[in-house]
Amino acid sequence: MQRDDLANPGMLYVAEGEAVWDREGCGSCHTAAAMRGVAARYPALDAASQAPTDLTGRIAQCRETRQGKPPLPREGAPMLALTAFVAHQSRGMPLQPDPRLDEARRQGEALFRERRGQLNLSCAQCHDDNAGRKLAGSTIPEGHANGYPLYRLEWQGLGSLQRRLRNCIAGVRSEPYPPGAPEYVALEAYLAQRARGLVVETPAVRP
Repeated sequence: MQRDDLANPGMLYVAEGEAVWDREGCGSCHTAAAMRGVAARYPALDAASQAPTDLTGRIAQCRETRQGKPPLPREGAPMLALTAFVAHQSRGMPLQPDPRLDEARRQGEALFRERRGQLNLSCAQCHDDNAGRKLAGSTIPEGHANGYPLYRLEWQGLGSLQRRLRNCIAGVRSEPYPPGAPEYVALEAYLAQRARGLVVETPAVRP
């Protein structure tokens, strides 16, 4: 499904993202072609705040600060579609993590290896120690995040990496962080480093 754009349901969201891009006037400053390679470099250091931000955060900042428009909900359909459209421009390009995010990556790795929740499990116990084995009939992946936003059959829709992280955190019976929290961005930075060299697949399709 992922390889065939006519069968990949995520492409419907990319098309919607292009419509949002046009409707919101993104093209008045940027061309779609200029977005090629952008998603491969995120998360990245934001020059204004000197803090790490993910691609959705960067789009939100551009919209709110430069265009003076009200924020779009992170997990709302317009923002997901717009992020998917921008990320899709980098499909096939290798991930090149921002070299300035070493501290964020260290924080992300610590979170990745920290046991949490009532089940006392860490991300690493599944995605490092048991990758390739089965959990409830599904193969445990290595946790690479090079396809987000992606279409998940379980969700029957498009979803962000932060949504997937929240699902995992809740799955071990721990309290998820609020949307857009710096802990998620740190985890994203670490996951991008783990996946360095893999190509952007947005919109990927997963079970």
